[in-house]
Amino acid sequence: MFETMRRHGLTLAIFGALMTGMTALVNLLTKPTIAEQSVIQQKALFDQVIPSSVYDNDMQNECYAVTGDALGSPGPHRMYLARKDGKPVAAVVETTAPDGYSGAIKLLVAADFSGKVYGTRVLEHHETPGLGDKIEIRISDWIKSLSNQIIHGDNDTRWAVKKDGGMFDQFTGATITPRAVVRSVKRTALFIETVPAQLSHLSACGARDE
Repeated sequence: MFETMRRHGLTLAIFGALMTGMTALVNLLTKPTIAEQSVIQQKALFDQVIPSSVYDNDMQNECYAVTGDALGSPGPHRMYLARKDGKPVAAVVETTAPDGYSGAIKLLVAADFSGKVYGTRVLEHHETPGLGDKIEIRISDWIKSLSNQIIHGDNDTRWAVKKDGGMFDQFTGATITPRAVVRSVKRTALFIETVPAQLSHLSACGARDE
């Protein structure tokens, strides 16, 4: 009996080692493809928030780690710098609206250094389906209403939902979600205005977490 158990144990051990090796091999072979697809998807997302005519550098390879209360959560956020003829002209920032109805909403915001918001897209959220999820471009065009709008400083009251006296529509039965997004985009765009002054002190992004 013990000999049988030993043989079975050895067989299981060999099988486990083979499966582990195969998994590692598959991961090794597919990792470059996954990384390439990630770059392509990110570029496609950038194309949605900032016109290609605005910049001529490889933004994806000019990433900086930025922090600040305006970005909605502690820790570094990724900022991608747009240059035209070598001169910084705009930035795309991964930011957070911490006060969504169902928690934090992760956003991508592109703006120049004079308060112009080029575009915004939602990266991640947990808002209520059929209500707050209208912030997603696949559900509604609402997020596009924030594009190509100018922010005239922190006291610009137009940057709010209409229920709060601003210029942006809220959703029927779901004001909290669009309010959180509009506030976050405004704060982030104002933060981007400060980038040229702090650019020389910023650190490059580390490796992206898998």
